[in-house]
Amino acid sequence: MSNPDKPFVLQHAVPGGVVATRWWWVRHAPVREDGGCIYGQKDLGCDCSDRVVFEAVGKILPREAVWYASHLKRTHQTADAIWSAGFPKPASLQQDAALAEQHLGEWQGLNRAAFFASRPIAVGSYWFAPIDDPAPGGESFMDLYNRVRGAIERINTEHAGKDVIAVAHGGTIKAAIGLALGNQPERGLAFTIDNCSVTRLDHLSSDGHSGWRIPMVNQQPWIADASHNAMHQPAGPEIATASKFG
Repeated sequence: MSNPDKPFVLQHAVPGGVVATRWWWVRHAPVREDGGCIYGQKDLGCDCSDRVVFEAVGKILPREAVWYASHLKRTHQTADAIWSAGFPKPASLQQDAALAEQHLGEWQGLNRAAFFASRPIAVGSYWFAPIDDPAPGGESFMDLYNRVRGAIERINTEHAGKDVIAVAHGGTIKAAIGLALGNQPERGLAFTIDNCSVTRLDHLSSDGHSGWRIPMVNQQPWIADASHNAMHQPAGPEIATASKFG
């Protein structure tokens, strides 16, 4: 692992005249108190006990960055765990409800395994429902995508040219990937986003032009040690197992 006093930060060349706003998305730590149920926007806590994981994550994050999190406490607990593991605590953590997980309405609290066993295979392969199909009393994935896209566009304007660390949720990060893939939200659902993983998306802009570059998705800097294999929890139709390799 790298020297904590000289953290390793992935760098990629940026052409002259181009403004690069680098997004470092971190999914929150695992929720252990869900009882095997769908939780969506339920405000549950997460397990931040594995210090090695947070030390490893902190060593690939940039020191001079703007920090964001959703309004749900599991993202704040995850940020605190990264700082407690040795990452210099920033002056502030900006809370933005637009970065929250999809509101799954009446599905929140239902047994995850039973829910997906009752769904068509084509639906269960990607997400809780087709992207335009809202949960009863909640949101569709497109609702999530549109609010996340709005937040990203706003933050890109406010913090152009900076590093942005956003501690968020599996669905939120999949939405961000869909945006980076050229406004194709369904494409983002094809990616696995593990707990505590880091996803890097760079927004590049110049006069009259803008686009995205994707340096890394679902990076898990602790993965070389098998004792930390359990840092995976479903962010969609999967069913939790003791190990992501099981």
